[in-house]
Amino acid sequence: MNFCSHCGHKITFGEVPDDEHQRHHCEDCGKIHYQNPRIIVGAIPRMDDKILLCKRAIKPRYGLWTLPGGFMEIGEKVEEGAARETREEANATIENLRLFSIYSLPEIGQVYMMFLADLMNMSFSAGRESLEVKLFREEEIPWNEIAFSAIHFTLKKYFENRSNPDAEIHTGFHIKSPDDPKYG
Repeated sequence: MNFCSHCGHKITFGEVPDDEHQRHHCEDCGKIHYQNPRIIVGAIPRMDDKILLCKRAIKPRYGLWTLPGGFMEIGEKVEEGAARETREEANATIENLRLFSIYSLPEIGQVYMMFLADLMNMSFSAGRESLEVKLFREEEIPWNEIAFSAIHFTLKKYFENRSNPDAEIHTGFHIKSPDDPKYG
């Protein structure tokens, strides 16, 4: 960020009055340009003993498997975002959404909110961001081909708690290591 979106002057990064964090701010008009984490919403679409996964048709992590999910849009509730992402990526309809996991990626400013959901029917297919969509039993999950640490965490917690998946909301985080390709 180089210029103030409010007045157009060059901005600086540093201390601001009455704030414990350094921020981008405009010394000319006083506008503070906050940069907050982005919310990623998604679903664990399930039917019987299977979970619906999508093979990514986009970067990053092209060709690897994930749960349907993506960035939340302005004006939507988190549950609506998870349902929308499931429609966009898997052409699938879900119901009975309930929060299952929250996973933080502090170094890149992302927070995943994943919802347990019931797949309404067997009508699903690859959306424009997916190469393939498929239902998997636990023993069929391609664990070495899961795209992101947040999805790996969520799937592990789901299968560990399958007998009572509504018992708790699972929280986790990942701190990036230089050679970790699954971060984010």
